Amino acid sequence: MALSILIAVLIIACPCALGIATPAAIMIGASKGAQNGILVKSGEFLEKARKIQTVVFDKTGTLTKGKPAVTDIIPLAISYDESKILQLAAIAEKGSEHPIGEAITGKAGTLGILLPQGKLHQTTAGKGIQAQYQGRKILVGNRTFMKEKEIAVTAVAEAKITKLEKEGKTAVMVATGNRLIGAIAVADTLKESSKAAVAELQKTGREIIMITGDNERTALAIAYKLGIKRVLANTLPGEKARKIKQLQEEGKTVAMVGDGINDAPALAQADVGIAIGAGTDIAKETGGIVLMRDDLRDVAAAIELSRKTVAKMKQNLFWAFFYNIALIPVAAGALYPFTGILLNPIFAAIAMASSSITVVGNSLLLNKHNPRK
Repeated sequence: MALSILIAVLIIACPCALGIATPAAIMIGASKGAQNGILVKSGEFLEKARKIQTVVFDKTGTLTKGKPAVTDIIPLAISYDESKILQLAAIAEKGSEHPIGEAITGKAGTLGILLPQGKLHQTTAGKGIQAQYQGRKILVGNRTFMKEKEIAVTAVAEAKITKLEKEGKTAVMVATGNRLIGAIAVADTLKESSKAAVAELQKTGREIIMITGDNERTALAIAYKLGIKRVLANTLPGEKARKIKQLQEEGKTVAMVGDGINDAPALAQADVGIAIGAGTDIAKETGGIVLMRDDLRDVAAAIELSRKTVAKMKQNLFWAFFYNIALIPVAAGALYPFTGILLNPIFAAIAMASSSITVVGNSLLLNKHNPRK
């Protein structure tokens, strides 16, 4: 009798269900995410995502398509027309991999403008580029860049540039011979999913922030279209990770969504880094979650999948403990003094197997979840 009770207790106490409660839910959750274009690199990120309080979106290439186009060319000096301004800017930007530089050289190519090779190209990250052509210095960049190079911006020029920025365009200034000769406006198109993605996240009560190197006027114009209330503008590439850290120091759990090389440090700093599948390799390597479909609505879907997965983990742990707490006393003979009933080791084995089946079956119910709803 004692031996029978011992065997029954040992079988019931087997921690199989406890051991698979968490891994089973994570495995099914990650698999469900992969089926829907959400690649989760580890269970850590799948668990953390539900705790996100603040989502920080990079602008160019994340909220926008990352393929800006030249919309306006504004002459600011009598002796330079639109064609000449575009040519000089394109000579400086020739070979640049920056989206704005590519937009300028692309526009020049479309118009059939001859682009001789400049020399001594020097890029200042997040500010502008300097080059030499026919003994002249060409400067192409933002206000900060022009100020550093001691290029004066007149009140008339400032008014015209401000008008472009209020329209949500990025204004790039062009200078040569130590004077400002023109401005080129570049605009990027918002992704179709951006506004819906922001709205979905705001419905859940999460704070949405846009981070960009653009000036505040341009950034606010874009943010207004998306319904984003907080903007971190004029952020240099190397400052993004520091901005994320500052948000974390405010006690927030932060997710960073980005696609570019410059976003990688911020993706690493964030509690959960979410990379766009169409972005750079280094961004995808750094992010803990990768959105393979390039659809920003999958950010909300990933967070919801995390919530559902953790809920299943908790349910699994409950059932695993429930079987042990309820049946170990029975296996030990707690009912014998009152009813004369002892738990047969065979039935103990069935009960132990049932607990594992319950945990696995409950995890498999995640397959019914649609992350996009």
